[in-house]
Amino acid sequence: MEVFIEPIGRLMNEFSKLPGVGKKTAQRYAYKVISMTEAEARAFAEAIVDVKRRVRFCKICGNFTEDDVCDICKTRDKSTICVVKEPKDVIALEKLHEYKGVYHVLHGVIDPMNGVSPNDIRIRELLERVNEGGVKEVIMATNPDVEGEATAMYIAKLLKPLGILVTRISRGVPVGSELEYADEVTLSRALMERKQI
Repeated sequence: MEVFIEPIGRLMNEFSKLPGVGKKTAQRYAYKVISMTEAEARAFAEAIVDVKRRVRFCKICGNFTEDDVCDICKTRDKSTICVVKEPKDVIALEKLHEYKGVYHVLHGVIDPMNGVSPNDIRIRELLERVNEGGVKEVIMATNPDVEGEATAMYIAKLLKPLGILVTRISRGVPVGSELEYADEVTLSRALMERKQI
């Protein structure tokens, strides 16, 4: 006999598909939904559907946007491109209110152990942007782990023959950590103390 009736079990199963959500957390989330009014539950469900309908990737940088091109790509200095792994890294850097250039989201890093090659992430698109001209510096702001370092070095080797200054954010961010969890002071220092690679 099942412990949970089918609708609760199904909802728990859906919540458990989210990263970092185990069985107990999924159960708590399901109970929270059950305790909501129908209007609250409908608003919650509509927010999920709405984000799927409206949010897409910027055709230039790969960040989240509601339009074809994000506001950052429309309005910012295009001579400096900051390369990050995921859109959440853009948010972490934007919280600093210090960086005035544009971004390039790779949507992953080179990770041969998990079958991710340079062709599986948005490196080709970065090279196309650089080849269009006007880019003076590319800041590598991938996570300071093995895969992030390998990706940064691979991209630097591709860009150096093009005469582009390639820098790496400083090591203020602890090795093995992720940008989204770095405090703002550390992340700000890492961005300001970036070094050429």
